[in-house]
Amino acid sequence: MAIKLTKNELKKQKDNLKQFERYLPTLQLKKQQLQSVIMRVQGELDEKEEQRADMIGDLDDWIAVFAENEIFEETLKLDKLVQPDKVITREDNIAGVKIPAFEELTFKEILYNVDDYPLWVDTAVYKLREIARLDALVMTLRKQKELLEAELRTTSQRVNLFEKVKIPEARENIRVIQVYLGDQQTAAVVRGKIAKRKLLVEV
Repeated sequence: MAIKLTKNELKKQKDNLKQFERYLPTLQLKKQQLQSVIMRVQGELDEKEEQRADMIGDLDDWIAVFAENEIFEETLKLDKLVQPDKVITREDNIAGVKIPAFEELTFKEILYNVDDYPLWVDTAVYKLREIARLDALVMTLRKQKELLEAELRTTSQRVNLFEKVKIPEARENIRVIQVYLGDQQTAAVVRGKIAKRKLLVEV
């Protein structure tokens, strides 16, 4: 982009450079913070996914009794007893990014007659609810990671723009303008001396 070779433009370029150099450390700090939080969220996500896998693995012991689920009437099947209602989250702010933070998963209140079920049903309902809670938590953590990674990409692009384009460009513009203005000043001095000599010769 062509720049004006003037003192006003020189001031503008110097102001731009100051602004870029002041803003860059903030962006770099934000980038580091985001990377750190993403690593923490990923660690928590791995842990919760492992817990979920373990809980599902523990259900293997129940496979035989769960088979009894098939003999229940349609209205009495276990999935009718465990029905998630809504995921409750709050909004957190990490490095300027609004992310959902899991608080609770609520379930529809379903009353059932204990006489209609074998003894293991209460434990099965509890376990299925815990797995559903972990599902909701894992889903929320994935959403957090997705939002944080999107912000990290944007921040990294800005850091690169400032480091590799804006700051070097402003420095080069300042150098070009200073060289030009220096040449102009030198030329003005030379013209002044020539004019002075001419005056002296004429006198």
